[in-house]
Amino acid sequence: MSGEKVLIIDDSRVSRMMVSAIIRHHHPMYEIIEAENGDDALIKADGQNLSRIIVDYNMPGIDGIQLAQSLIQKHPDARITLLTANIQSSIQQKAGALGIGFISKPISEEKICSIFAPE
Repeated sequence: MSGEKVLIIDDSRVSRMMVSAIIRHHHPMYEIIEAENGDDALIKADGQNLSRIIVDYNMPGIDGIQLAQSLIQKHPDARITLLTANIQSSIQQKAGALGIGFISKPISEEKICSIFAPE
């Protein structure tokens, strides 16, 4: 489906670039928006029709779970995935309770492509 918008939120520029490159390779028609933290993400997401949101957990300011809660309210149809190096079971349980996906870092092409697999 063309015209999809993907928001990538990670305080690591390298991580954002890797995720963006994988998505662009497999889905060249998707529009990608990058944000470096939660506040930046909320500003950039405002007024957008987002189909996918990929969010890191450990970031300055609000963490990925808190950010996901805000984004769910504003973008209820978006498919949100927590992509993080923090693999504690409590974080996975919080993600599950919110109904969002969970993928552990390190970033790989296979992991990023799984985000875009049909539900």
